[in-house]
Amino acid sequence: MNESRLENVDSPPGEKVFKNPEIDIFPDEQPAKLSEEQKILKRQIYEQMKPGRRKFVDKLGFEQWDPFQAPKDPLDIRRDLTNRTLPELLAAFMKDHPGKGKSSAWNNGVRECALGIILRDEKYQAIFDFCHWYYKLLEKEGHLS
Repeated sequence: MNESRLENVDSPPGEKVFKNPEIDIFPDEQPAKLSEEQKILKRQIYEQMKPGRRKFVDKLGFEQWDPFQAPKDPLDIRRDLTNRTLPELLAAFMKDHPGKGKSSAWNNGVRECALGIILRDEKYQAIFDFCHWYYKLLEKEGHLS
C-alpha cells in the first residue's frame, strides 16, 4: 500500500499514515508474472533493441518493463471501479447534482476529474485524498452543519 501524501487530522505532526484501502479509487495493479520462456524472450528482445529504446527501458527498470503488456482499451470502453464508462460516470454525477452545472469551469472540473479517474491518473487520487482529509478536518472543527 502506498503512503498517503497527506497527514491524518488526528496524527501527530510529521507522522505519515497509510491510505485507507476503503477509499483508494484505483485498485492495486499487480505486475504480470512471466514464465521462464517469457523471461528468456524478454532478455532477447531487450538485447536486440536500438540504444535509444534500450535507454527508455533502463530508465523504467528492466524488471518493471513488460514487453508483453496488453494494449489499453480505447477511452470509450475504459471503466472505473464502479464499472462505469466516462459518459456513464458523468451522467450519474450530474443526475445527483442537478442545477449545479451552470458554469463552464464547474463542468470542466467535473469532466477533468472523471477522465482522470478513468485514466487512473495519480493526480486525481491525490485530489481525492486531500478532499477527504479536508472534509474530515471541517467536520472535526465543527464547520459543517
